Amino acid sequence: MVEVLETKKREQVGSSATERLRRSGRVPAVLYGHGEANEHLSVPAKQVKTLLRRHSKAVELAGDVKETALVSQVQWDPLGIEVLHLDLIRVNLKELVQVTVAIHRQGDAAGIRQGGLLIDNVHEVEIECSAGQIPESISLNVTDLEWGGQKTAADLELPEGVTLVTPVETVLAHVEQPNGASE
Repeated sequence: MVEVLETKKREQVGSSATERLRRSGRVPAVLYGHGEANEHLSVPAKQVKTLLRRHSKAVELAGDVKETALVSQVQWDPLGIEVLHLDLIRVNLKELVQVTVAIHRQGDAAGIRQGGLLIDNVHEVEIECSAGQIPESISLNVTDLEWGGQKTAADLELPEGVTLVTPVETVLAHVEQPNGASE
């Protein structure tokens, strides 16, 4: 899903200007890429929070700048509470991009009912797809995962048009015996 961000161009840059901007409820951002000049922008903090809550990668910029972009980097305050800055990369929704997406685990592993512990080794994977088709997450069904078993990246349920970049032998989750338990 593509989120829409209302943009305003920033004429002033620097620490005091960005501090005033943040106090007014906006987040500074930079738009770059595709051989064009960098654009210094600001977007409403409320829209940024919605964007992050939905784990969106692609954004449609409206307002002073009308472009399509990918969220490249989010800079947080030291406590990880407030967003300080966004980096956005210009993109065409049809071009192929490599992005990191979260893994959404589905089901209860059979090994848990046997007394084992389900361990998530990896929480996200790298994929390649068109910029307009970036999924929020990729599903991993662990229902048939037995004690001592493991699920690899090859077991992911990839949507149509999505290619896995993470090596297929990467172990994503496994069920192991709890410490102190006997076989």
